[in-house]
Amino acid sequence: MSKSIMKPGPITLDVVGQVLNAEDRRRILHPLTGGVILFGRNFKDRKQLAKLTAEIKKLRPDVLISIDHEGGRVQRCRADGFTHLPAMRKLGELWLAKNKSSHAAESAALAMAAATACGYVLAAELRACGVDFSFTPVLDLDFGRSGVIGDRSFSRDPQIVFALAKSLNEGLRLAGMANCGKHFPGHGWAEADSHVAIPVDERSLQEILNDDAKPYEWLDLSLAAVMPAHVIYPKVDQNPAGFSKIWLHSVLRQELGFEGVIFSDDLSMEGASVAGSVVKGAEMALDAGCDAVLICNRPDLADQLLSKLKVSKAKQAESAIRLNKLMPNSPAPSWTDLQNEAQYQHAKGLLQQLKLIS
Repeated sequence: MSKSIMKPGPITLDVVGQVLNAEDRRRILHPLTGGVILFGRNFKDRKQLAKLTAEIKKLRPDVLISIDHEGGRVQRCRADGFTHLPAMRKLGELWLAKNKSSHAAESAALAMAAATACGYVLAAELRACGVDFSFTPVLDLDFGRSGVIGDRSFSRDPQIVFALAKSLNEGLRLAGMANCGKHFPGHGWAEADSHVAIPVDERSLQEILNDDAKPYEWLDLSLAAVMPAHVIYPKVDQNPAGFSKIWLHSVLRQELGFEGVIFSDDLSMEGASVAGSVVKGAEMALDAGCDAVLICNRPDLADQLLSKLKVSKAKQAESAIRLNKLMPNSPAPSWTDLQNEAQYQHAKGLLQQLKLIS
């Protein structure tokens, strides 16, 4: 099944367990499928993960195998040698740690080096097991209001978030992995958790653009993908950002000039329920400017999407070109070879020296 025959579709879905069943295979082979997202339940150990990803690729070489693997409390693979990466707030704290032997610029430089090391270790370990892509980094600002974001954020300061995210992205890139900034234009102010509620952010467009959206603006060409927030900003649009042409087309595409992939956040989350049915949600997200829609933890809803979603050939072709750019374009070393690689050893050594990993 060559890439010339199968082009990635706009739906990213999950699989049920640690091996593929017949229903998983059927969904992966569907032409509307373009990605498979893995969760903690899909991981037992490295050998099993590598076997699972190889089986997915054998079915569809063109699907992007992704995972939420940020570090801290959002890290799906935690056992069998995977490095327990720090929460991103730890890097922000390192930036601000002006101890006696260093001044602010030195602390900032050290934090940036640590962020690059985190990105490298994160991507290299995942790629050694056949995972193509991680939904990271979080670009939300830490206002101290959002429990669901919290220590996943680098900092309250958009300049620090930008610098550390750019450094982390460089580490990902060195290991052959693209990046995904989330949750555009910012989930840090809204207090509700969009997994279980519909968060609202009452601030003005200008306020958000001058603060939360700055990391997206400054990262510019180095940002490969963006995931919008399931947050409603009523002073801008009555729809959550992921369903909003104003946010995705007018602001992200036109004003900020973003040309990479836009992923919807999970359409099974409560924050997406304002759209009505899952098919309606996917249509709204794609119409607003998303290239790909995620549907997780609900195989029944994935089946509804695969059977009922209508996507124009032009839209699918445009999105497929963008999605293909997220694919790693070099082979990854095996896990054994990775352990002996100088860059990997150096990155882990730096993180250990800084007491960011054990």
